[in-house]
Order: sequence, then structure tokens, then C-alpha cells
Amino acid sequence: MTIAINQLTQQQPLSFDEFLAHYSDNNRYELIDGEVFDLEPTGLHEEVAAFITTKICVQIDAKNLPWFVLQRGLLRPHNTGMTAFRPDVAVIDRNQLTQEPLWSDQSILTLGSSLKFVAEVVSSNWQNDYARKLEDYAVLGIPEYWIADYAGLGGTRHIGKPKQPTLSICTLVNEEYEIQQFRGNQTIVSLTFPDLKLTAEQILRAGR
Repeated sequence: MTIAINQLTQQQPLSFDEFLAHYSDNNRYELIDGEVFDLEPTGLHEEVAAFITTKICVQIDAKNLPWFVLQRGLLRPHNTGMTAFRPDVAVIDRNQLTQEPLWSDQSILTLGSSLKFVAEVVSSNWQNDYARKLEDYAVLGIPEYWIADYAGLGGTRHIGKPKQPTLSICTLVNEEYEIQQFRGNQTIVSLTFPDLKLTAEQILRAGR
């Protein structure tokens, strides 16, 4: 989902506090192991994220769930000092926010228990979505993680060969993600939102 910023601009790893001081007012950046990444989303990237958000909000409203989709905000895993993710789509459990130490003052989450669902829309730096975030989101205990690779950018080890647009739905089982991949007119399967009646193509093409 991200592109690393020019290394001439960032010479030294940033702490979380330094990242906030420099980038808290700009939601196009995230921090991974002290390195700042510019999200630089394309138009279609934003359309895919917005389509997922819209469909999920309908499900939340229909079931009257105490959840909402985070519009802006950071996910700072409590066990990492120099990392702050900014998911494309994050579903938050409102009932869990009383346990969040930073939430009342800042739009920052630290506990996996606050999140019911996360989606990342893949762009040039696909390694973060398929590897680093896959691992960290599992450690945090986030029940479901989508990787929406609308342009088929991921490595062949992740989406096969020939590469093609792929939606990977990762479901947490015994603290690890089990991954199902959906393409074309295949109907997706979501445990978090079982009433979603969508094909992979509808999602990856943002309903076009």
C-alpha cells in the first residue's frame, strides 16, 4: 500500500513520538520500523477502499452493530516502538475503546481487540501488505484481514503466476491467518460479514 519516502529526506529511523511530531497532521504517511512511508494512493486505489467501506457500513448498520469504520487514525501495536500503521479500511469495536490509552486525546489505537476487520489496498510497496502487516495483524489478533490487490502487483509467491487481480481474505485461526484467494466472478466468503454478496471482481474494480 505504501511507497518509502526519499531516503535523502530521512537519514535516521524515527521514533513514534518523532513521527507524530512531523506527520500527525498529514494522513498520507505511516511508520514501519522507524521508516516513513508515503501512502500515495492512486484514484482507483481510493475507489476500491471506498467501495469496501461503503459495503461494510451497510452491513454494520443493518445488524445494528456497535462498530464503525475509522476514517483517519493510526494503529500503533503496543509491542513495537517505531511502527504506526494507517490501514485503508479499519472496523472498530466501539465497546473496546475504553481500554485504549490514547484514544480520548488522539485517533490512535494500540490494541488488536479494538479492531474487528482491516483491509489494505495494494499499491507499489506490496511487500508490507503481504508480509509485515500479515504477521503483525495476526499477532494483534485482528479476526479478518483483506488484501485487495486490484492491479495484481503482489509477488508470484503470494498471488501465483500469471499474476492477476486477487482478493486475499485472511481469517485468524489459532493465532495464524488462513488465507483464501478470490478472483474474477468468484463470490467472496467473509466470516465477519457473512451476508456480503459480492464477487472478487466487484470489489477489485470498485463496483464498476
